Amino acid sequence: MLFSILSWLLAVLFLLAVLGIAALVLATRWIAAKAERLVPPVGKFIEIDGNRIHYVDVGEGRPIVFLHGLGAQLHHFTSTLFGRFDPGYRLIALDRPGSGYSVRASGATGRLPEQAEIVRRFIETLRLEKPLVVGHSLGGAIALTLAVEHPEAISGIALLAPLTHLEDGAREKFGPLYIPSRLLRRVMAHTMAVPTGLRYARPTMEFIFAPQVPPADYMVAAGGWLGLRPAHFYATSSDVVAIERDLGRIEGRYGEIAMPAGILFGAADRVIDIRIHGEPMQDKIEGLDFEAVDGLGHMPQFVWPERVIAFIERIAARAFSARTRPHDNFTEPLG
Repeated sequence: MLFSILSWLLAVLFLLAVLGIAALVLATRWIAAKAERLVPPVGKFIEIDGNRIHYVDVGEGRPIVFLHGLGAQLHHFTSTLFGRFDPGYRLIALDRPGSGYSVRASGATGRLPEQAEIVRRFIETLRLEKPLVVGHSLGGAIALTLAVEHPEAISGIALLAPLTHLEDGAREKFGPLYIPSRLLRRVMAHTMAVPTGLRYARPTMEFIFAPQVPPADYMVAAGGWLGLRPAHFYATSSDVVAIERDLGRIEGRYGEIAMPAGILFGAADRVIDIRIHGEPMQDKIEGLDFEAVDGLGHMPQFVWPERVIAFIERIAARAFSARTRPHDNFTEPLG
C-alpha cells in the first residue's frame, strides 16, 4: 500500500515538473516573439565564416566600427550616437555574433580571439580601410584583442568603460550567466533564463545605468527587448565563460599596442571599476588618451552622447592623421 502511494506521488511530481518545464518553454517563445515584433532588424546581413552578421552602415568618409558590450546589441550606438557625428565619417555598428540579430556559426565558442578574428574578417569583407574601432564594456576587450592580434587591420581604438582585466571572483560577479556547460547553457536559455530575465529587467537596468537612470524608451528604442531571447542569452553566457579563459592572456600584451588609443571611463561606474579596468591602463599603453568623468556610470553613450562623440572624434583625428585622402573608403561589401 505504501509503495503504491509513493509511486503515485512520484508520478504526480514528475507530471508537475514536465508541465512546469513546458510552461517555461512556452513563456520563453512568447517573450522572444514579442521581442522580435517590437524590435525588428534595422540593418543589413552578411556572412562571415559561417556567422550571419547584422549591421548598420551609414554615412561616408573615414570608417568607425562600433562593438557593443555584454548582452547588448547595435542599438546601444545607433540610437544614441549615430546622426550626431560631424560629416566625413562612415559609421558601422554590428551585432556581435549571437547577439541581437547576428547568428553565431555552428561550433563557435565566443572566445575573445575568435570574436576579434570575425571583426577583422568583417572589416576585410566590407573593404574598410583601417577603421577606428570603438568598443564599449566587453566590446572594449574585443577591441583590445583586435589591437594586439591584428594591429594591421585598424588605425586605432576608442574604448568606453572597457573590460580590461581579469578580476578575482569574476564567476561570482556574473552569477547565473556563468554556465561552462554548453548543454546546461542551452537548457537554461530555452526554459528559465528568459522569463527570469524579464522579471528582473528593471532592477538589472537600474544597476547597469547607476548612478544615472535608464531611459524610459530603453527596451524598444535601445533594443533592450532583444536580450530576452534564447539565442541571445546563450551567446551572453558563452561570452562570460570566454572572458575567464582569454582575458588574462590578452592583458599581458597591452604593452604591444602602438596605435592611437583612448579610454573614456565613468568614475562612478558600478559595473566595471575604473580603479581596476581604467586607471592601470595608463601605464600599459604608451600615449593613451585617458578621460575619467566624475559622477558618470557605465553607459556614457546614453547619458552624455556629446562628450562621447567628442572623445571618439579626438581619437579619430589621431588615428586618421596619416590619411592623405579624406574620402577613400566608399566600397561595397563583397557578395
